[in-house]
Formats: sequence, C-alpha cells, structure tokens
Amino acid sequence: MSPDMSPDMSPEHLRVIFVVYASALLPLLILPLLQRRHAVPAWVTQAYLGSFLLCALGWEIWFTYGLVAGDAVDLRRADVLNQYLPIHINWLLNSLADAGSITLVGLWLMWLVSGRHPKVFQHWHWGAFGVLMAWCLAQNIIVEMFLYHDQLAVGKPLSWAPLAPGGPWWNPLLFEFRGRTITFQGQVPWLLAPWLIYGGVILLARKSADQLLGAVPTTARPSGTPSNR
Repeated sequence: MSPDMSPDMSPEHLRVIFVVYASALLPLLILPLLQRRHAVPAWVTQAYLGSFLLCALGWEIWFTYGLVAGDAVDLRRADVLNQYLPIHINWLLNSLADAGSITLVGLWLMWLVSGRHPKVFQHWHWGAFGVLMAWCLAQNIIVEMFLYHDQLAVGKPLSWAPLAPGGPWWNPLLFEFRGRTITFQGQVPWLLAPWLIYGGVILLARKSADQLLGAVPTTARPSGTPSNR
C-alpha cells in the first residue's frame, strides 16, 4: 500500500475513483485531437458543451449538494471517496463524464447504426434515437448497480432537480439485483435528457450545414441548390 493511500481505501473505492476521473477527463483530451484532425464535425464540441450544461444544471449540481429535500453526496458515500472526489468538484466530474463518455459515445453509436450517414444528425431518426436512449439508460443502470450503488441506495434521498421532477417524494424501487437497488429517480434524468440532447444536436448540425452551404460560391453549387439569400 502506498504511504499516502488511506487505510480505508478498498479495491472498489479505487475502481470508483479511476472510472470517475477517466470518464471525465479522457474526452477532454480526445475531442480536441479529433477536431484538429477534422475527424468529427465542428458542431460536436458545441454539443459536448451543451450536454455538459444540461447535465450540470439539470441534475448533477442538485444531486451533489442535496439542494431540495436530499442528502449531499458527502453524506451518502464513504469518507475515503470524499477525500479523493471532493464534493465541490463532484458535480463537475460527473457532468464532464455525462457530456463526454455518455453523450458523445451515444452520438457515435447513432452514427454507426445509421450507416455512418451524417443525415441522422440533421433529421429526427427514431431508430437512431432508440439507440441513444438505450445506451443512456443501460449505462446509467450499470453505474447505479456497480459504481455508485452505495451513494444511490434506498434510504439515501436524492434532491429534487429539474430533470428529476419527482424528487425523493415519488421514487419507487424498480428492481433489485444482488442486494443493489435501482430506483426510479436515478433513471429519470436519462429518460428525459436524450430528447433534449438529440433535439439540440439536430439544431446544431443543421446550422453548421447551412453555414457550410452558404460559404460555397454560387457557381460551385449543384444545380437546384438554393442560394441561401
């Protein structure tokens, strides 16, 4: 054991700390590289930032501090995690992970299932949206069962939040797996967020496409292409 490591640190705590920091910070490193190589559209960075704000303001800040009828995260988890994941950056790390490792991976999956066609981001496609929704809910259930099961357990109330409008007052137990509980309130944000994320992405992608079209000289446009004037 490292001399600086808490004697209360367990392998499970190490896993939580590693996954949280990796999922939050790796997209911050990878996305600029992809943008520099023109491997992703320019609007992806805007989608990343928009998703970050949506998740932070929609529930992560509320859940972290227990702002309305909930317990703050430092009351819901082990002290050793509070030491390595301080409360005042907890919402930041979670929101970065939501925007990068969840939202951007979800968009990538949508692109794959649509045959790698960019039109899936310019017009609503129910099949692709179903993939995004399934991914968001599946990862959230896995996180609740295997990563954050202690701090999201029954008896540890989460705050009301704009994207968790039922608050702790209506939070039925959905199911239990090996003693670990999956509650309704923990899933609601990722039931609502994909609708807003996909809608926002369509607006960004259409705006980007219009700007690119407007930058093409009229003589270079295919016959029948509007001039955008």
